[in-house]
Amino acid sequence: MKKYLVAGLLIWVPLGVTAMVVKLLVGMMDQILVLLPQQYQPDTLLGFHVPGMGVVLAVIIVLGTGVIVANLFGRKLVSLWESILARIPLVRTIYTSVKQILETVFSSTQSFRKVLLVEYPRKGLWTLAFQSSTTQGEAQAKTGVEIVNIFIPTTPNPTSGFFIMVPREDVVELDMSVDEGLKMIISAGVMVPEWNPDGTQQPLPLGGEALDSQTPGKPDS
Repeated sequence: MKKYLVAGLLIWVPLGVTAMVVKLLVGMMDQILVLLPQQYQPDTLLGFHVPGMGVVLAVIIVLGTGVIVANLFGRKLVSLWESILARIPLVRTIYTSVKQILETVFSSTQSFRKVLLVEYPRKGLWTLAFQSSTTQGEAQAKTGVEIVNIFIPTTPNPTSGFFIMVPREDVVELDMSVDEGLKMIISAGVMVPEWNPDGTQQPLPLGGEALDSQTPGKPDS
């Protein structure tokens, strides 16, 4: 009886949470429709409410903006807009920080592309981290070693965490993908990716058959 109950919960609880989150996001995106004049809003034109029209409008706006700023005229408009924002103290700081983060995440560099294992908060305790970049500035010059910038997310909310700079020799690069690392962090270690020597990863739920333990970063003898 317990086995069947758990099996049913494993099906319906994720579906329910997913539906609630999607409904919340769609509802928030539908608020964009208020930007349109009342006579041009989908509810007015169709005579009834169609969920998700805000998502369609948001995609059109984003794509249209991308087309405009991709040419010379659009880049000049962006430069003018940013020069205006740069004169507003608080807005300048927020806008610049968010833009730099997005440029880093969506760039073709190795930022947030690697999952690392690092001893934190003290020796003997291991935690997952993501490589954000490699330091090439003052920190590396004054320490005399190759420094890696890493982000250590918190559980179960990986959007918050700690930024630390550690020597390259003190981190262990893992084979798991960023998605698998995030799943492991959000689940507090319940979902552990199974490691195979050929580099393939498969989620391993808590209580599943694990591989033989070995010291991180050190091969079996």
